Formats: sequence, C-alpha cells, structure tokens
Amino acid sequence: MASNSSLVIILSLVVVFGVMVPRAEARPRAFFVFGDSLVDSGNNNYLLTTARADSPPYGIDHPTHKPTGRFSNGFNIPDLISQKLGAESPLPYLSPELTGEKLLIGANFASAGVGILNDTGAQFLNVIRMYKQVEYFKRYQNRMSSLVGASKTKSLVNHALVLISAGGNDFVNNYYLIPNSTRSQQYPLPQYVKLLISEYQKLLQKLYDLGARRVLVTGTGPMGCAPAELAQRNRKGTGELQLAAALFNPQLEQILLQLNNKIGTQVFIAANTARMHNNFVSNPTSFGFKTSKVACCGQGPYNGLGLCTPFSNLCPDRNLNAFWDAFHPTEKANRLIVEEIMSGSKTYMNPMNLSTILALDATT
Repeated sequence: MASNSSLVIILSLVVVFGVMVPRAEARPRAFFVFGDSLVDSGNNNYLLTTARADSPPYGIDHPTHKPTGRFSNGFNIPDLISQKLGAESPLPYLSPELTGEKLLIGANFASAGVGILNDTGAQFLNVIRMYKQVEYFKRYQNRMSSLVGASKTKSLVNHALVLISAGGNDFVNNYYLIPNSTRSQQYPLPQYVKLLISEYQKLLQKLYDLGARRVLVTGTGPMGCAPAELAQRNRKGTGELQLAAALFNPQLEQILLQLNNKIGTQVFIAANTARMHNNFVSNPTSFGFKTSKVACCGQGPYNGLGLCTPFSNLCPDRNLNAFWDAFHPTEKANRLIVEEIMSGSKTYMNPMNLSTILALDATT
C-alpha cells in the first residue's frame, strides 16, 4: 500500500500533467443508416412484408450462423463500416433491444424494398418508406434527448456518420418492374431520373436539417449485371438498366457537390458504388471470385429466379461468388466495397474517402 506522501506525489502529477491515470477510451462516433436492402440490418423482420431475409440460408456465414434480416450470407456494408469505426453495428430502429446505452451507438432505419419514391416497392406491402425513415430519425432524437438531454443529442448527431443507399429499387422495382409500368408511361427515362434526383435532394436536405453533417451517399450498383436481371431480361433489357445507372449516378454526384457548395462545407460524400461493383463484376477472377454472374443462392438461370430459400441451390464456398442472391453481394464483395469507401481515390469517393474524413474530424 502506498504511503500518504507517495499518494500526494501521484495526485500532484495527475493534476499537473493530466495524463498519469489511464482514461476510458472515447466512445466511437454514432452511426445512422438509411435506405434499402443493401443496408437493412433487420427492420423488415418486424414488419408484415414479403421483402425479408429472416430464414436460412441467409446469415450462414454470420458469427451467429443464423439469419439476421440482412440480405447477405454474413455481414453487410454498415456492419463492415462499423468495424472500421471500432464500434458495434447500430441496431435496427424497430428492434426492441434499441434502448438505453444502445441508442448511443446510433440506429439503422433502412428497410428492404424501398426507394426514393413512395410508390416504389408497393408490391412488398409494409416497408419503411424513406419519408418514414426520416420521421423515425426525428423520433430517435426525441428518445435520445430524454436520455441525455437536447444538447448532448445535438452533438451526438452532428458528430455522427450517416450512410444512405437508395435509388436502385426505383428502377428495378418500379420503372422497369413490368413492361409499360405506370412510371414508364408517365416519364421518358431522362425525365424520370431528374424526378428521382429532385426527390433525393429533398431527402438529403431533410437529413441535414435534422443535424447530419457527414453523409455517405451511395449510387446504384450495376443493376443490369445482377443475376436476377440476367435471368429475366434479354440483352436489351439489361442494357436499359445499365443506361439508367449511367444517367442517375453522375447526376447524383453533381447534386451532392451543389448541396455542399450551398452549405459551404463537405457534408455529402458521393460513394461511386457502381464503379466499385463493376471492378469485380467485369473482372471477377482478379478479385478471387469464380463468377460474378451466378448467385450463390437461388434457382433457375444464373440462380437468379425467385427467392433464396432453404430449398434453393447453395454454393459451398461463398467467397467464390460476387453475388449472394439474385440482387445482393456476398460478404466478400461487401468487404471490397467498404475498402474502397475507406481508402478509394476521388474516382470512387468524391470529394474524399472515409479514412480522410475520420482523420479530419479527429482534429476538430
């Protein structure tokens, strides 16, 4: 046991230098997720919807080896970003476990099947549409305010990282869902893309108004290359989807730059996930994949028809397939995408990658 004089010396050193006693590490920044099935971590488990991933073999490579509601064999993009942040994955907003200390981690509001437009994904019945996800973000902040106070809640949200993924379903599950769809009769493709960009801009402005200050915004993937589209469409049909992505993604990037210029700081970061995907879709063997056309789980041509179920074909090694099911990447493909999000050049992450963001924010 230290003598009284020794204790006085130790306490004096602590007062003078402030570094002699180890302190608890700072909590990682909160993380909020909005969007569709590419980033849903299980909200649809709590909804009466056909857009769900709560049965095997989903989750076969997750640490639990059980379906979690993620449209993946294992981790999805938000999980892998959370790992880079040194944080737990934010829970689905609808999870009854999202209480108390768990709220400080953030929340995932994403819901499989949704799009930018409210009528997208109507065939899936009950999903959390984008306007509702934003409303839930408000409710989250009210819950946090009652827990830690309004000032700390504002600081937590302002310093948080936000990820949003939307747009793909507005083409696949709306404009091109059926021949002569309502939306395709209303708008030629270029005008439809302008409508989507305009509505997306409103959503992003709402996130900013609610306190979001670092927002990663993904574009659509290479939609025409998904196994579902290869199985169901001819070359002309897949080409139309590729054209849609080619029109949408650059315009999205431009509107993000315009928003940043208007705000006067780099709030919105464009993540060119189409280009990230295209790297391994066009040259799978260079990334250790055997195929980027055939889904691991499914049936029919390219395993691209219907749902991934316990009765579907299932590949024995998920690391050899770029696609897990008819639409969604495998965990390995998600890891490649997150590596580009973390350290990709301006070609992939404009105006900067996530590592640069974290380094900048660490100094403020």
